[in-house]
Amino acid sequence: MELLITANGNKYTIQDKGKGRTIYTVKKKGFGAGKYVLLDTSNYNLYSLVKTGEDRKPSFIITHNGAMLIQLSCKSMFLDPTINVKGKNLSKESVEYVITSKDRREFDIINNETSVGHIKTLRTMNNELQYEMEIENKIFDDYIPLFAVAVDLIFGELNKSV
Repeated sequence: MELLITANGNKYTIQDKGKGRTIYTVKKKGFGAGKYVLLDTSNYNLYSLVKTGEDRKPSFIITHNGAMLIQLSCKSMFLDPTINVKGKNLSKESVEYVITSKDRREFDIINNETSVGHIKTLRTMNNELQYEMEIENKIFDDYIPLFAVAVDLIFGELNKSV
């Protein structure tokens, strides 16, 4: 599956790259660090991404109906930028990924030491950031686009300044 994630202020639009149609929207709720909710096309709240850590090494949790499912922890922001992802999905199956990069712009999504996806940072004409995400269809779940949102929240400001 190929997705295009466009950041626009406190909102993200997630489109199916092949069909060009919007399939999800992510909106920030509340003030401060807040939380970001993933909505489907019917505005049904699927998952939430909630910031839990400090700015030096940000961390997040993905929740469903208020219950924590998955934790995303930034292990390094500068040398080998890495986000570790651990938890359980709605089926109670173990979820474990490493989102890793060499330059904070191109990220590989690794599962069991095998690359299952990629996130590429792009810059629009008006200097905003966009993310192209490729993920294997058998791995895809509704929460997966939140990985690109977490990449933007952690590395977006650093990438805008370069």
